[in-house]
Amino acid sequence: IAGGGTGGHVLPALAVVEELRGRGVLGDALWVGSRTGVEGEAATSSGIPFAAIPTGKLRRYLSVHTVADAGRVPLGLLLASRHVRRFRPDVVLSTGGFVSVPTVLAAAALRAAPILTHEQTAVLGLATRINARAADVLAVSWESTAPLAAKLHRRVVVTGNPVRASLAGGAAARARAAWGVSPDLPLLYVTGGARGASPLNRRFGALLPELLETCQVLHQTGPAGANRDAVELEAERARWPPHLRDRYRIVEFVGDGLADLYAASDLVLGRAGAGTVAELAFLGKPSLLVPLPGAGGDEQTRNARLLADAGAALLLPQSDASSDRLRGLLRSLLNDPSRQTEMGAAARALGRPQAAARLADELIALARR
Repeated sequence: IAGGGTGGHVLPALAVVEELRGRGVLGDALWVGSRTGVEGEAATSSGIPFAAIPTGKLRRYLSVHTVADAGRVPLGLLLASRHVRRFRPDVVLSTGGFVSVPTVLAAAALRAAPILTHEQTAVLGLATRINARAADVLAVSWESTAPLAAKLHRRVVVTGNPVRASLAGGAAARARAAWGVSPDLPLLYVTGGARGASPLNRRFGALLPELLETCQVLHQTGPAGANRDAVELEAERARWPPHLRDRYRIVEFVGDGLADLYAASDLVLGRAGAGTVAELAFLGKPSLLVPLPGAGGDEQTRNARLLADAGAALLLPQSDASSDRLRGLLRSLLNDPSRQTEMGAAARALGRPQAAARLADELIALARR
């Protein structure tokens, strides 16, 4: 497995591993990633041996870090080649991120094994464009991406973006017990992804506690190493009346309780990373999405638009996402259960629950070849 940096590149790989293990066909695996990304901990937690290599970020713009990163690329390629030689894989799965490139190029140069590279977003990232030149199969998550991919590669398959099957096994009652939320009020789940989103956290925080008069909130702010939002929001919460404090839960990262939280949530407010969008479609959850501006190729806006165009989500650019605007849209959605139901059905219609299975089929076919 080659890929990482963010959860969007890591979770699909974990879903595929879960699928291959469930079929009893995975003899062994090795994950090659960066020392600083989330993939190392994710691999270890899932029982997958992990090898770290130095990596340099692929940039489309000039930066003072470009020279230093350029120096890491040859060393990363050298170490990736060493890991590939020692492990002798039957097949290579790349889920993208700049950390995936050295391993893919090393496997191709050594002719070590066939390669499948997967793109999670609605656009083709720079790493995917590089990896596609060496890959045997280019897999994409959305039908709308296939024509773009076909210009790069002769073998394009639309698989969807894998989501762990276990995410569908959530129980609302467990979430209510774990976080002390009531079944009598709507529950809003606010998330900026694993690292949080300070602009979204601050704007949402400004509309509290007024919103809590009619709903409950579980707010994933991101870890303390990424921002101080959890500390500052907790200080604000301490000044509220007890009945409002009880309706607001702050967590830095949800972790293993995510399936239960999704099951209990009536609405999701978040960014539009590939993983979040795939989970919303897989589970059929209505959402209000505020894409991260400036992401490569404006990929989050394009991800969000896939749901918005289908009536599954509302898309609100960050430049328009004032606290007043957020308050109005959230109130409108939370007070309209029938609309929530319609949006959830539209989201589920976009989901590809067999995405991990489709990728597993492709990997097995490549390995057998």
